[in-house]
Amino acid sequence: MTDLILTGGTIVHENGRETADIAITGDLISAIGAPGSLGNAGEIVDVTGHHIIPGAIDMHVHFREPGYTHKEDWGTGTQAAAMGGVTTVFEMPNTHPPTRSVVEFQKKQDCAKKACVDFGIYGLLAEDNIDEIDGLIAAGANAFKCFMGNTFGNLPSPSTGAMLEGFEKIAASGLRISLHAETASIMAWRQAKLEAAGLNDPLYHIAARPEVVAIEAVARAAILAEWTGARIHVLHISSAGELRPLAEAKARGVDVTGETCPCYLFLDSRDYDRLGSIIRVNPPVREEKDSIAIWDALQTGIVDMIATDHAPHTPEEKKNDVIWQADCGFPGVETQMPLMLSEVAAGRMTLEHYVKISSANPARAFGLWPMKGRLAVGAHADIAVLDLARKEAVQAARLHSRGKVTPFEGRETIGAPVHTLVRGQFVQRDRALVSDMAGHGRQVTAIQNMPEAKPVNTDMTLAHLLGDTA
Repeated sequence: MTDLILTGGTIVHENGRETADIAITGDLISAIGAPGSLGNAGEIVDVTGHHIIPGAIDMHVHFREPGYTHKEDWGTGTQAAAMGGVTTVFEMPNTHPPTRSVVEFQKKQDCAKKACVDFGIYGLLAEDNIDEIDGLIAAGANAFKCFMGNTFGNLPSPSTGAMLEGFEKIAASGLRISLHAETASIMAWRQAKLEAAGLNDPLYHIAARPEVVAIEAVARAAILAEWTGARIHVLHISSAGELRPLAEAKARGVDVTGETCPCYLFLDSRDYDRLGSIIRVNPPVREEKDSIAIWDALQTGIVDMIATDHAPHTPEEKKNDVIWQADCGFPGVETQMPLMLSEVAAGRMTLEHYVKISSANPARAFGLWPMKGRLAVGAHADIAVLDLARKEAVQAARLHSRGKVTPFEGRETIGAPVHTLVRGQFVQRDRALVSDMAGHGRQVTAIQNMPEAKPVNTDMTLAHLLGDTA
């Protein structure tokens, strides 16, 4: 018997919309049909006047567990996701300990047992864990993260030699490598000079990390990906400059995708005086021209998706008169959808395009399609039901994340997810969390469906060469 029918809503796909009912049986969408045509169900929920979209897939969150649970944990982080219409998250490896080995990966899997939304877990690609990569792949890593530039946790950036060998190994699996694409040596040099000169105001954070660090890193990573056949993903695109090497790599046939985050779309250098150290994030929020260029790239497909880099800290960790001593990042998984829906309301983007960048494109890039990222018979019933007229204001005190500091404090939004379903179960209903859903989330490894790997220059990989001499 059908478990649930959502009736009366407008279903929005990446390339169109329809007025139809959705039937859900178990985890899956079992039927889509004309209003009133799907018969009976255990529960029928009238969503007349609302729009139904696939739940957002956020490929870039930091839930801080293990090690930094005063900032966040898998319970609070996934509750915030549920409130934000996000049904799948991919969690980053810069926890304590970092997710650099099978033992540490399994420890994070244990932490994630309290998740209420589905999830993937990144393995780390670093200087000192190349020999762990095969084990991480076998253990179920959904993707890998390479910190080309420093960020929270101060994980050392790997040398280009280590990156190349890591790319060679991961290319054979077909898994995607996500890149914090900033050049560490340039930033370390410049920040040390600025600090020594006593230049501590917030805007010097941009000066320490000028856009050339992103331009160089994206271009270098794309060359390594082209040589090895590795699939790569450029995280948190922040500058107009890095769009050029990204577009050029795509034109050459490199399998590269890119994301940006709301802070790079809605904030710019004019906000530093108002926000002070709260705005500090890596890479930094830059100039208005960068925001304009990134919006254009998100519309044209040079940038493929929206993510959040959800990175909570305590107020004490965020607020500091010396910019170098303020932690970088802020929560975002709960506010991304209302912020972006407000732009839909303003006519800057269609709701269909939002579905594409928030769900369909992430699902394709990271191997979750066709089970996730779309509303179709046989797909997971991962759903956000939207009230596009609902007006709210961002208030840090009301966020479900443990991080209670946001640069969007007081910003008014139009449009919000009023229900969130993960594999057919309500995790958020009528703008309130559903109790007892901790543990409903599942790792998506079992459904991962990456395209066949196509590594290149295999006769020149270190594994091949060392094997020949063994």
